[in-house]
Amino acid sequence: MNSSRPLAVVTGASSGIGLELAREFAARGHDLVVAAEDEALHEAARRLGYYGARVRAVRTDLATYDGAESLVHEVRAEHRPVSAVVLNAGIGQGGSFLATDLADLGRVIDLNISSTVHLARRLLPDMASAGGGRLLITSSVAAELPGPFHAVYNASKAFLHSFGLALRAELADTGVTVTVLLPGATDTRFFVRAGLLNTRLGRSRKDDPGLVARQAYEALMAGHAQVVAGSLHTRAQELATHALPGSAKAALHRRWARPGGSRSHL
Repeated sequence: MNSSRPLAVVTGASSGIGLELAREFAARGHDLVVAAEDEALHEAARRLGYYGARVRAVRTDLATYDGAESLVHEVRAEHRPVSAVVLNAGIGQGGSFLATDLADLGRVIDLNISSTVHLARRLLPDMASAGGGRLLITSSVAAELPGPFHAVYNASKAFLHSFGLALRAELADTGVTVTVLLPGATDTRFFVRAGLLNTRLGRSRKDDPGLVARQAYEALMAGHAQVVAGSLHTRAQELATHALPGSAKAALHRRWARPGGSRSHL
């Protein structure tokens, strides 16, 4: 069935910020291709359809090359231009670096970094050729903090921040805009899955994912380079930590994130 609605692609769309971002697009007139690894994706897709959107759900492991390629295949099977791409899927790995299994650390890199680069490289050329489109990359305010007990996760978010801003500059003459999303602590399953509920970070106040998604969507549509999304408290906290030297940032994060926990999903 043909549709006149623009098409948006959202990864990590089964829950949390990703689901709320997909909801923003559906409610504002987009059809969707949504992707996640877990079974909850299908229920999320069903609920997104209530907004009148056509929703293609792609359950795949984006941390693998083949998983990312399968999403690209499903997007191209729509046979229509992509208006917006949201690369939001990510995981974290709390705990001491020396005590964490190398395979778990590698999976953080594979999903947060490799899949983002992979999907951007596959999907952006068609958008640039069409002369327009929007890309949102979910980084984090953690990108600005060296992350003791979350070392690889924070570093991956720093990569995404730099990568997104670099792409934005490269694509300036193509009609494609790139926006980097920097949420703070958000009320998702991240902290439970990370085993962080017994840390200061886990007990900190958390933002509504719907608020984060709404601010992210508005910044994306306005063509902004980046957005620190969330409450006034989150944005004030980001400004305060931004001014600190790197050693002070690392010490602050060490106090907030110790002890670490198990692998977590955004």
